[in-house]
Amino acid sequence: MKQYKRVLTIAGSDSGGGAGIQADMKTISACGCYAMSAITAVTVQNTKGVSQVYPIPADVVAAQIDAVISDIGVDAVKIGMINSSEVILAIKQILEKHNVTNIVFDPVMVSTSGHKLIEDEAIDILKNQFLVNARIITPNVPEAEILLGKSIKSQNQLPDMARELSQGKVSVLLKAGHMTDDTLIDVFYNAETNETIELKSKRLNSPNTHGTGCTLSSALASYIALGHDLNNAARLAQEYIHKAIVAGAEYRIGHGHGPVCHFFKFWE
Repeated sequence: MKQYKRVLTIAGSDSGGGAGIQADMKTISACGCYAMSAITAVTVQNTKGVSQVYPIPADVVAAQIDAVISDIGVDAVKIGMINSSEVILAIKQILEKHNVTNIVFDPVMVSTSGHKLIEDEAIDILKNQFLVNARIITPNVPEAEILLGKSIKSQNQLPDMARELSQGKVSVLLKAGHMTDDTLIDVFYNAETNETIELKSKRLNSPNTHGTGCTLSSALASYIALGHDLNNAARLAQEYIHKAIVAGAEYRIGHGHGPVCHFFKFWE
């Protein structure tokens, strides 16, 4: 019998369908894997922003993860929005119980619309206890600045910042989308081979960029689950998100920041 490559996303639910669990499951499916989910919070949001966040209790989050892995198994895990220290520690404990190692963590802290998504006391636990359990982290520049406690002014700083975030243990895909250059250079530092790779792309003019971070990290987890090495998985994930943004620019949905086109391979 055939076997799926299984990817579990642990993240918040986006009622607008453009980010969070919804974007993750679309991406994982589009990349050829079987998508599973553990919801950490229910958000009230649309293309114009997040208005409310309702956290799921830590024991319920852990129970979702345990139920999925104990029955179906998992080849890679993507982690997105986790907004409290209790949930962070519960996720850490249950993943350690199941010896999960292919973990891609997107440290979501603030939504595109500026809504804060994590408690202040949870940030220290993220930095000191949780990041080291991931195989790869995928921060954007504002998230990297929070984790490092310093500002990033130019793309030239990104290679050094990626290495500093790594602490020699965790591979880092540091995204340049918040910089102002016409040519964006995401930096992937592979801590397992001590390589730094520049991933260049042209800045795209599109209002539909909601959920790009969720989509990129889910694509990365999917390509790892499919057996690609880290460098190639990073390249394929960036190629996927670039094409999804290009295809999504042709659509108009909602009155704010719309989603990318996750199924561009099949809809065109």
